[in-house]
Amino acid sequence: MTGAETPASSDELRKLREVRLALLRLHKALLDAERLRFERDFGRVQDGFAFLQLVVNDPAFAWLRPLSALIVDLDEQLDADEPLTSAGVERLREEVRLLTTPEKGGSEYAHNYDRAMQESPDVLLLHRAVVRALAA
Repeated sequence: MTGAETPASSDELRKLREVRLALLRLHKALLDAERLRFERDFGRVQDGFAFLQLVVNDPAFAWLRPLSALIVDLDEQLDADEPLTSAGVERLREEVRLLTTPEKGGSEYAHNYDRAMQESPDVLLLHRAVVRALAA
């Protein structure tokens, strides 16, 4: 068995689950912040179903899709029949790190992520929680 095939330890998996939980909380805060921004421009979103349709279909929410997809990937990897390897855990942690590293300019995602942190104290606090979870 090579190093890339070494099964992840229970400690590595626990830490990855902590990162996932912090990322879920950040994702919700980003959705909430984007909803407020959307409602300022276009009026109140009537209900949860209408909001879900916006998140899935409206271009204003498209920038959040890489983060949503990463959360789905985390869930699938953590629940897979095949155990995660140490390399797989590190790959997922690196993907989280890349999507939660503010960068001025850059991609549309990076621009919007940075804007959300500037505009929302909740997003900033939860961003820091993800960074702490990654550092653990």
